[in-house]
Amino acid sequence: MSSLLRMGERVLLLDVKRRRYLVTLAEGGEFHSHAGYVPHAEIDGKAEGSVVRSTKGAEYTVLRPTLEDFVVEMPRGAQVIYPKDLAPMCMLADIRPGLQVFESGVGSGALSMTMLRWGAEIVGYELRDDFANRARTNVRSFLGEDALGRYRVESRDSYDGVDGGPYDRVMLDLPEPWRVVPHAEEVLHPGGILVAYTPSITQAAQTREVLRGRWIDARTLEVLHRTWHVEGQSVRPDHRMVAHTGFLTVARYLGAAGQRVSTSSTV
Repeated sequence: MSSLLRMGERVLLLDVKRRRYLVTLAEGGEFHSHAGYVPHAEIDGKAEGSVVRSTKGAEYTVLRPTLEDFVVEMPRGAQVIYPKDLAPMCMLADIRPGLQVFESGVGSGALSMTMLRWGAEIVGYELRDDFANRARTNVRSFLGEDALGRYRVESRDSYDGVDGGPYDRVMLDLPEPWRVVPHAEEVLHPGGILVAYTPSITQAAQTREVLRGRWIDARTLEVLHRTWHVEGQSVRPDHRMVAHTGFLTVARYLGAAGQRVSTSSTV
């Protein structure tokens, strides 16, 4: 990648209040806000970290967006899983290059992009064509056309069954993930991992009820995100925090010949 920003790239503009704006540079394009506008030509050829000024004198620092930036600001059709949960989900699932992953409830593609960035190969099911198309567009926009070679999204309902496989991982963002667990047992490798994201604890509890028998090491957790105010000698927790967003439930599959055990570990 060139060290200089060029037309066609997506860039992140940060104003003095650290508000963030995603912009795709285009010939003749302009970024507009209440503080005037910045011609894209003023950004083209600049190095990351450069400061540009609007027609009203507002200053913006220009950077390439991180995956976190893109997930938070990207176009979306469905509610996304936020970065505070994306990284733990990928760690719990031990996502790594070459893994075959089945994902259901693709939505706007936030989890897909994170796993693709970590090198996985994904087959995704999504009920709505508009969401599936949005996910593909977001993947292409941030990761490039080549990433689509490791990403196949089908307009299907995983409650009715899962084809293909065998898969190394099953990742679910659905209202009723417990309905997919029996299908996951048919397509997961022994030792494979299932991770389910659910907004409510009752959904997590119902999922845990079916993660018995041929499943082991089941856990449910949530991730709380608290930032701190650090300014000179003033150091304290921020007054606001990102607390509950969803529950993460994870378990490992023993396989059809595995020992049938109870996995009622601590929630």
